[in-house]
Amino acid sequence: MQPIQWYPGHMAKTRRMLEDQLKRVDAVVELCDARAPLASRNPVLGRMLSGKPRVLVLNKSDLADPAATREWLARFQREGVSVCAFDAMRGQGRDVIRLLEEAVAPAVERMARRGAVKTARAMIVGIPNVGKSSFVNRCLRRNAAQVADRPGVTRAEKWLRLTPTLEMMDSPGMLWPKLDDQEAARMLCWLGSLPDDIQDIEGLAESLLRRLMELAPRSTEERYHITGGGEEGESLLEAACRGRGWLLSGGRLDTERAARLTLDEFRSGKLGRITLERA
Repeated sequence: MQPIQWYPGHMAKTRRMLEDQLKRVDAVVELCDARAPLASRNPVLGRMLSGKPRVLVLNKSDLADPAATREWLARFQREGVSVCAFDAMRGQGRDVIRLLEEAVAPAVERMARRGAVKTARAMIVGIPNVGKSSFVNRCLRRNAAQVADRPGVTRAEKWLRLTPTLEMMDSPGMLWPKLDDQEAARMLCWLGSLPDDIQDIEGLAESLLRRLMELAPRSTEERYHITGGGEEGESLLEAACRGRGWLLSGGRLDTERAARLTLDEFRSGKLGRITLERA
């Protein structure tokens, strides 16, 4: 497969905007994808924070293997990270709010000693399509942020009141300029954090199927009817075409349709709760 790179012009603008806003916030909520907690973290972000308090949220935990999520939580906690898991479809945000209040407590207390009531501010950050807007809406229990199942939707800043003394801001997704770790970049493609059209989508789906056969062979074989790997010399994607009946006229294999549906089904959890990275 060709090297994976994607850094459109608006990413550089997003970085400048975040650097400016970070100077005026008391804490940061960093979202990563619970299915790939390392691959979906921006390595540039740590340098930008300059020691600012941070809460790490393993988002989309409803799509990840629960045992693997517990292992990741334990690992991050051992490393001294303030962390929690979150289901952006059904979560209520209580753990996040508690951790945020603990993170901003020093700033609030400093203002209280001066006789002032401080409204603390937190910024939500993360890579594209990690679920920031859905997370914000769940915490607020209303649709305050724009949501779409594609990267690069949120562009403008907007402050939202979480509690009487705590505000947070959704922010556009930000990637780093060079994706040196191509295995991690491939995971970002599988998760939908990078646009499908930057890669050969059939090769991308084939590589995903190979990984799924390692991580969840039974559910993958059952869903795509590829027990035995299909005909001799046939790729997993071609075998899935035959198994699911994704055919064109004359019995030709519709590999493009198969690729898009395979990626969509993994991203939506139809193969079960699968974690790509292990702690």
